[in-house]
Amino acid sequence: MTRVRHIWSSTSLLQWLGFGLCVSVTTPGWAVPSFARQTGMACAACHTVFPELTPFGREFKLNGYVLDNIKQVTGIDTSAHQTLALNSIPPISLMAQISYTHTGAALPDSVLNGALAKDGDLLFPQQVSFFYAGKIADGLGAFIQLTYDGVGDSFGFDNTDIRYAHHFSFGGSNDNSHTMIVGVTLNNNPTVQDVWNTTPAWGVPYSNSSVAPSQPTSAKVDSGAGGFGQNVGGLGVYIWLDDHFYAEITDYTSAIRGGAHPLDSTQSNVVSGSAPYWRVAYEQRWDRNSLSVGAFGLNANLHPGLQGVTNTALAGVTDRFKDTAADVQYQFIGEDHLFTFLGTYISEHQTLNASVLDGFAANTDNNLKTLKLTGEYYYQRRIGGTIGYFSTTGGSDAVLYAPAPLTGSANNSPDTSGYLLEVNYLPWLNTKLQAQYVGYKKFNGQSTNYDGSGRNASDNNTMYLLVWLNF
Repeated sequence: MTRVRHIWSSTSLLQWLGFGLCVSVTTPGWAVPSFARQTGMACAACHTVFPELTPFGREFKLNGYVLDNIKQVTGIDTSAHQTLALNSIPPISLMAQISYTHTGAALPDSVLNGALAKDGDLLFPQQVSFFYAGKIADGLGAFIQLTYDGVGDSFGFDNTDIRYAHHFSFGGSNDNSHTMIVGVTLNNNPTVQDVWNTTPAWGVPYSNSSVAPSQPTSAKVDSGAGGFGQNVGGLGVYIWLDDHFYAEITDYTSAIRGGAHPLDSTQSNVVSGSAPYWRVAYEQRWDRNSLSVGAFGLNANLHPGLQGVTNTALAGVTDRFKDTAADVQYQFIGEDHLFTFLGTYISEHQTLNASVLDGFAANTDNNLKTLKLTGEYYYQRRIGGTIGYFSTTGGSDAVLYAPAPLTGSANNSPDTSGYLLEVNYLPWLNTKLQAQYVGYKKFNGQSTNYDGSGRNASDNNTMYLLVWLNF
């Protein structure tokens, strides 16, 4: 019979701790400072440039954010069972973003027909976030983000991942021994729990304009328009075997904030039952390199609910969405030079029975296909940049993609493609200065007069300047 020992694999953990310390003393870096306060390690141990994770950072997250190197407030009962293990310094941080956005052509006024909005938009701030990021108890940790939105002028819960992880070692002799992390995650955004930067929640761009035009439609597993981010809650389980194999299943249901509760026809895109999310990946590490390949997906049945000014009951037929994705990530982390390649492909099949019945779509069967390719380079984590390509294609639908100023499609198509150019400078460990340019070759189906109101795809080209502070 195989004997399973419920213990930490100290050799593996110490190896990665040593790797992280070596990286941290050779080059500067930065991350959510509460993690650095908790571990006593420079942020470069876990990040190349935030929020992109190094192999050690992935191990830290998979282990439940609990590695610590500061004094603990502890307690035990009469049976010598530990009842409390709190960091003496709370793992709390604050992030502030100040941005300026300029588009190729001024946007239409939001109220006055034919008028234009101010050309250029300063957000001071774009957003401010408070984080609890670190250990709660032995094996239990969290990344909890509370964000003030400068556009909406409101506070709300942002990306949140609470997880418990436990280590197992089994297999007997060293040649046949295995290590495995088994964890549980409670989160509010499919892929926010993921440790690779190919999935939507932590994918490129890591920050972008909140006021510039963006594609009005995206796959449900994606974090863009129509995504589930912060409007669902999910409980899942994952395994990480021998520092190579990852598998996860998480089940989501609607957790929409605000409006009527219990949820009713005044809400939109409400999950019927549950929406299972799955993830598999394999990672290989050698020297200063790491390569991962994987796949993930989401199945969801949704009640359209409120659409425009029409309310529909949360009962009867539903819209069905099946998302399947493949991803690849390569990293080289040298003493001076860092390079990352990221690739993601998402295919979504839509069966829109409810939307067709309620007059929100013309076709029962639709699809979306999204491709994202990104290359990043940094010198000493201080200066670097990003080059990216993105493309979304899908079937035509005269109702779902109807002509409308700015957000509509003159030829009833969601097809959008373009490129991203970005330069970043990090003068201090917790400060990032960013210049980003997004160019569109096609927007909602066409390059010229895409909305039927005379706006061209290039009119949505965006220059975005950002000051990003963490402390």
